[in-house]
Amino acid sequence: MSEARLIDGKAFAAGLRARVGEGVAVLAAKGVAKPGLATVLVGADPASQVYVRSKGKTAAELGMASFDHRLPPETTEDELLELIGRLNKDASVNGILVQLPLPKQIDTARVLLAIDPAKDVDGFHPINVGRLGSIAPGAPLDFPVPCTPLGCSMLLADALGSLSGRNAVIVGRSNLVGRPVAQLLLRADCTVTIGHSRTRDLPALCRTADILVVAIGRPEFVKGDWIKSGAAVIDVGINRVPAAEEGKTRLVGDVAFAEAMGVAGHITPVPGGVGPMTVACLMYNTLQAARRTAGLPFVAV
Repeated sequence: MSEARLIDGKAFAAGLRARVGEGVAVLAAKGVAKPGLATVLVGADPASQVYVRSKGKTAAELGMASFDHRLPPETTEDELLELIGRLNKDASVNGILVQLPLPKQIDTARVLLAIDPAKDVDGFHPINVGRLGSIAPGAPLDFPVPCTPLGCSMLLADALGSLSGRNAVIVGRSNLVGRPVAQLLLRADCTVTIGHSRTRDLPALCRTADILVVAIGRPEFVKGDWIKSGAAVIDVGINRVPAAEEGKTRLVGDVAFAEAMGVAGHITPVPGGVGPMTVACLMYNTLQAARRTAGLPFVAV
């Protein structure tokens, strides 16, 4: 069998960002205020700082308004909730993103619950989680959906066309990726199974998958002989491991990529696969939130 075809998330994300930019221009032509994205970062975690800076930069490039809120690590829960309350009432803000994880003195669940569901562009509010869990097959996603799972579903649809009837196995059951990906693939008429650390004979389950989505957070955990010939593999993992050169590190996914390339039909690389889709889908969600605020119908871009 020939090598797997790479699913180029970087290229797809660039196209999605361009379409979002066109959507922002459409709003401007209608006299609608530019979409506004507020990001909130508590503390000074270097990785979180990079992510938040990237989100603000991308929003500005697409013609959106970006509101960056940096709070010290000792910020109290009440202080953060007060800020979220102000952002909920601010008409210039269409999307609110609170960067996770939060310091230990802050109850993450309470913070996510405080965000206006209409402005919850991360898709983590219980109301939006419930909407995704109860959506009918094929129904429009006219509410915020978690960005990384949404990106996974977009890449699969672009690579494979119709997903109807395919067997999908999700490795990982987190609320951030595994469960929402499963809901999105059910909406696309897949037959979905979720595997996890307690699954009996996980390799055998993976071999049943036409679509294999791996989000377990363990470097190169899924081996090539776990993969069904011709399957589409979406590797959500991003793990930093030692490189051959002393003192250096490299990024790998949750799938043993070199092994998988000889078996899979399609596969996302790490980096350059799912990662770029997360910020692009955040911009997509922010545009849709602005359209809803303006009373305009949902339009997929």
